[in-house]
Amino acid sequence: MMHSVNELLVEAPADASAGSNVIEFPLRQRPGSVQDLAVALATAEDFASTMALLVEWLHPTADVSRAEWWATGEDGAPELVAAAGTPRATRQNLPVGAAGVLVLHGGRLEPGTKSALLSLTPILRRRATEERLTRTAMQLARRNEALEDFAALVAHELKTPLQAALVADDPSGPVEEALELVEAVLQASHSEPRERTFASVAECLDQAIEDLRTELVVTADLATALPLPPESLRLILRNLLANAVAARARRVHVTAKRSSQLFRLLVDDDGAGLGHDGHYSSGSGLGLTLSRRIASRFGGRLELSALPSGGARATLEFAETPR
Repeated sequence: MMHSVNELLVEAPADASAGSNVIEFPLRQRPGSVQDLAVALATAEDFASTMALLVEWLHPTADVSRAEWWATGEDGAPELVAAAGTPRATRQNLPVGAAGVLVLHGGRLEPGTKSALLSLTPILRRRATEERLTRTAMQLARRNEALEDFAALVAHELKTPLQAALVADDPSGPVEEALELVEAVLQASHSEPRERTFASVAECLDQAIEDLRTELVVTADLATALPLPPESLRLILRNLLANAVAARARRVHVTAKRSSQLFRLLVDDDGAGLGHDGHYSSGSGLGLTLSRRIASRFGGRLELSALPSGGARATLEFAETPR
């Protein structure tokens, strides 16, 4: 059942706070008239700044102890975005359409202030619409990027099993493998990084080795899980191992460890090492590029470096605290 921000705010505590994302305003110079405020609202950098200006103006103008702006968060719950003043026990909720709800503590709106708010409603409605359009455009851009990743990954990952199916006496095995890879790639490309999901490195590594069916000797020292979906980690490991095989590596050692600052995955191989451009001297650059993009979507960073003894090291890092 869907609820409006105003309905959800009935249960919100009077001193609720949204933490560091809340814009708290000190008492300072404000637009002097409704006309000045209208210009400031219409030309503010973004919608959050627009509503923060309104909150800052309302605090002294409406003779209240505190003014707040609440909007609907991504999870559908009310989210305090901007506030000015000190909260009191009594409060008044003022819905402002798609913009959310203004909450006034310790006072009531005078008729003149209420009339001024009504005159500003078209500006707030327009800015709220602009905000929704911007968010929608960003979501579409992320989905398009995910679809591009999916198409490229499918083409890249299915080459080997489909080639095997063409020459096999019984192609059912390679075809089944190809279908399983499509499912894994689809899940990795469409995973949304809203909440941290931790993957077992040991399980994903076993799956990647099984996918490749290589004689590569893989050893491991795995002391932690990693903060990304299992399907994504499986594909990253699969590509790193495939590139090691293409670089004529015979042995690979995988290490997963955690410090106070980072989750880190190291994949060391004894292959031909890196070329002058910092990529594997042989192997697929496409797999590495896509692995980096997948890692980036979940807040990670994937880098390559040469080992002093020869070979290459792939380092996948995630911050302990998500950015």
